[in-house]
Amino acid sequence: MNAATERRAIPGPAGPLDVAIDAPAAGLRGVAVLCHPHPLHGGTMDNKVVQTLARAFVQLGYRAVRFNFRGVGGSGGEWDAGVGELDDALAVAAALRDPSLPLAVGGFSFGGAIATQLAARLADAGTPVERQVLVAPAVRNFRAAPVPQDSVVIHGEADEVVPLAAVLDWARPQSLPLTVVPGAGHFFHGQLTLLKQIVVGAWHR
Repeated sequence: MNAATERRAIPGPAGPLDVAIDAPAAGLRGVAVLCHPHPLHGGTMDNKVVQTLARAFVQLGYRAVRFNFRGVGGSGGEWDAGVGELDDALAVAAALRDPSLPLAVGGFSFGGAIATQLAARLADAGTPVERQVLVAPAVRNFRAAPVPQDSVVIHGEADEVVPLAAVLDWARPQSLPLTVVPGAGHFFHGQLTLLKQIVVGAWHR
């Protein structure tokens, strides 16, 4: 993301996992684990939306942890239809969370669906996350766990990959509010600054 980004590999369930870490200059408030979009459709931890989430969390005072799912970049293993990818996310959270600080999770598209499962699994283990940020979560093609009402869910009105109607159908039974960006497509082209502002503003609320 910038010259200060720390890149390293950590052990994962199917081999090493590429990790990128960005941190605020001072006043660390928590750690955020961020999940990238679909590995078979070009998704990596350097995706622009994921980087935007990282910038938002750094501004909020969090250490932002991005990582490549198995089979992406230098991460070992191969695509596992979301099952092994959840294991990857769990491994990253276990290795890089700070027990003395809150843990947040976030994700974009496929990564949004995985983030909901990550949060649910951690809650089941007695270590719930502080809060979730989900951008255009792929709730139509992948399982997405129910999320708390304070979760930040942002979707583009004109999303051509995950229809807004599908996310509304997922949110409705949970009485879960959404922030809809008028005219925005799946990748928020030209609207990443606005996306960052929405995340930061919603988090403060």
